[in-house]
Amino acid sequence: MANIDEKYMLRCLQLAENGLLTTRPNPMVGAVIVARDRIIGEGYHIRCGEAHAEVNAFASVSNDDNQLLGEATIYVSLEPCSHYGKTPPCADLIIEKGVRRVVVGCVDTFSKVSGRGISRLRDAGIEVEVGVLEKECRWMNRRFFTFNERKRPYIILKWAQSSNGFIDNKFHPTAISTPFTQMLAHKLRSEEDAILVGRVTAERDKPRLDVRMWSGQSPRRIVLSHDNGIDATLDMLYAEGMQSLIVEGGAQTHRCFLERGLWDELRVETAPVVFTNGTRAAEVPAEAVMISREQYGANRIERYKSPDAIA
Repeated sequence: MANIDEKYMLRCLQLAENGLLTTRPNPMVGAVIVARDRIIGEGYHIRCGEAHAEVNAFASVSNDDNQLLGEATIYVSLEPCSHYGKTPPCADLIIEKGVRRVVVGCVDTFSKVSGRGISRLRDAGIEVEVGVLEKECRWMNRRFFTFNERKRPYIILKWAQSSNGFIDNKFHPTAISTPFTQMLAHKLRSEEDAILVGRVTAERDKPRLDVRMWSGQSPRRIVLSHDNGIDATLDMLYAEGMQSLIVEGGAQTHRCFLERGLWDELRVETAPVVFTNGTRAAEVPAEAVMISREQYGANRIERYKSPDAIA
């Protein structure tokens, strides 16, 4: 049963990921309804304020398959909601539909849910399994969970460097990123809420910090005027509902975040060039956990997560 549950939960995660750019500030959620070893319905949360994943999954069940709901299992990557928000409680809908079993990827730690949906389902006599692919489900919504549990945005530190660890060449300005990796950086910007650079970087480089090489919404642009303004900036972003922040530079700004332990993810691009003079990049902390390494032509992009990061 465990392997079967994981198989259908993986499908939930595939569906949920379709909402990456449209569900914020809501989490991404996928739902799959299974009866007699067959998917009879599936859906995901498409857009904030619109129907949740469970609603869309039930709506996709054909008239012929509705009779199977009484013996069905519904898989949901995140605990069904139990409160009235912009939509009615999904836990009530599941009870109304009369499914036999519910499998939940992870508990929703948002204060208005936080176990209440699971309790409501169990009180209605429905079998509920919790924690199937829990780490994967929490990682997918790492921005949402970090924001709600740690009261700050999910923080990504990002830089490009030469093979010997410089972020620029003092005497001969040299491009580190390629046009393709620049496009990937703009894609990343489209997926996050805010982007920050230090004052010196802003004045010297005048970065646009937009998504002109990708399709999507540009993140909110922030300039850190002094290093001890980090707390005030994070508090402001939290108050305004910004769930994620890219810190693009410069090196001293990166070091300030690293020294404070205020980072969840690192994205480091390395090019096969050697600089003899310039600005040293920040160092990847020894405790950082590599989560991916990808080669794009001659350039390499490595991603790390903090050992304290969500999931």
